Amino acid sequence: MPANLKQELHALAEHLPENATWKDVLYEAYVHQEIEAGLVEARRGEFATDEEVKDAFAKWGVQIETEVD
Repeated sequence: MPANLKQELHALAEHLPENATWKDVLYEAYVHQEIEAGLVEARRGEFATDEEVKDAFAKWGVQIETEVD
């Protein structure tokens, strides 16, 4: 993983298509930042409970069936 912002920006630029727009750059930077933030939370053990996940899916109209061992 790149050690600093300039290296990360260079890596991002290398993965963008030749016809990328500034909107593409901003989107990719946003996604990268959100993934990094999620990884930090996961390393701290901050996970959603099963019930929180079920509730979130239910809001989207998806019913989840789970098996209990």
